[in-house]
Amino acid sequence: MRVLITGGAGFIGSHLCEAYLERGDEVLVLDDLSTGSIENIRHLRGHPHFHYTVDSVHNHPIVAELVDQCDVIVHLAAAVGVKLIVESPVRTIETNVHGTEVVLAHANKKKKKVLIASTSEVYGLSTQVPFREDGNLVMGATNKGRWSYACSKAIDEFLALAYWREKQLPTVVVRLFNTVGPRQVGQYGMVIPTFVKQALAGRPITVYGDGSQTRCFAHVADVVAALVKLVDHPSAIGQVYNIGSSEEISIGALASLIKKLSGSTSEIVHIPYGEAYEAGFEDMPRRVPDVSKLSALIGFRPERTLEAILEAVIAFHRGLSTSTIPPQVSTTQRPA
Repeated sequence: MRVLITGGAGFIGSHLCEAYLERGDEVLVLDDLSTGSIENIRHLRGHPHFHYTVDSVHNHPIVAELVDQCDVIVHLAAAVGVKLIVESPVRTIETNVHGTEVVLAHANKKKKKVLIASTSEVYGLSTQVPFREDGNLVMGATNKGRWSYACSKAIDEFLALAYWREKQLPTVVVRLFNTVGPRQVGQYGMVIPTFVKQALAGRPITVYGDGSQTRCFAHVADVVAALVKLVDHPSAIGQVYNIGSSEEISIGALASLIKKLSGSTSEIVHIPYGEAYEAGFEDMPRRVPDVSKLSALIGFRPERTLEAILEAVIAFHRGLSTSTIPPQVSTTQRPA
C-alpha cells in the first residue's frame, strides 16, 4: 500500500511512517516543517520506500500529485500545541480548516480513503466524562483564543463526515487524546517533555494553575497501532473514534512522578494560567476518553502504563532511546 501522511515529519507522523515502512508499505510525506522537523525523519530518508516533500497542504498542485500516487491518506498536518494556538489563532484556523479542505477536495477526485486526525479539544468544556464520541461538544466563548483550535478541528470533522455522506468519499475521523513518547518536544506547550527537560536540568518544574486538572497519556506506539488498524478496517468509514489512554492523573501528581522517576531535585512551582498564556485562559478540568467504541472494533487496549511511558521519555531525553528503523546512509527526497 502507498500511504500519504501529511504532517509526516511531526512527532506522531514520524512514528506512523516507521510503522508503515516496517510492515512493507510505501510512505509519502508532505510537511512544511512549521512544527515538524527533518530530524524526526532523518533516519528514514535512505529507505527505498520512503519519500518526502517539503511543502504545504495548501499547495493544490503538490497535494493533487501526491494524492494521485497514494492509496490512502492520513491527514495529520495541523497547528498544534496550546502555546501556538493562543499566540497565533489566525494561523491555527487557516492551517486546520483550509488544509483539510484541500486534502479532502483532491482525495474526492480519486475517491481515496482519508483518515482525519482531530483532537480531544473538541469536547471543550463538557463535563460528561469520560468523553464519548456521540457526546455533546461544549465550546467556550469566541473571545477566548484557545477555543479557535477546538472549533477549527470540529469543522474538520463535520467536513470529513459530510464528504462521506454527500459524496461517498471514504473518511474516518479520530480524536487523539494526549499522546506522548520519544521525539515529542515541549516547544509548543506539551506538558510531559517540558516537565522531563526541566527535571533533568534541575530547573523548576512549572505547573500551570493549581495542578488539579487531570489528563490521560497514551504512548505514541499504541496510538499509531490504532491508526493503522483503523485505516485498514472497512467498518471504520464514516465514523469517529477516540484514541487514548483512560489512566487519569492530575498535572500536579504528574510533576511529582516525573521528579521521582528522573531522580531530580527540581522544585515544583505553580504559575497562574493568565501569566502562562493569556488573561482569562480557560482549561479543561478533566480529559478522559471512552475508548469502548474503538476497542469493540479493533480490540484496542493501551499496552504501556503511564510510568513506563514516562521512563521511555526520560530515557529519550537522556539520549538512551533507539529508533525503530536503523539510520540509513543515503538520502532520498522527492522534488517539490
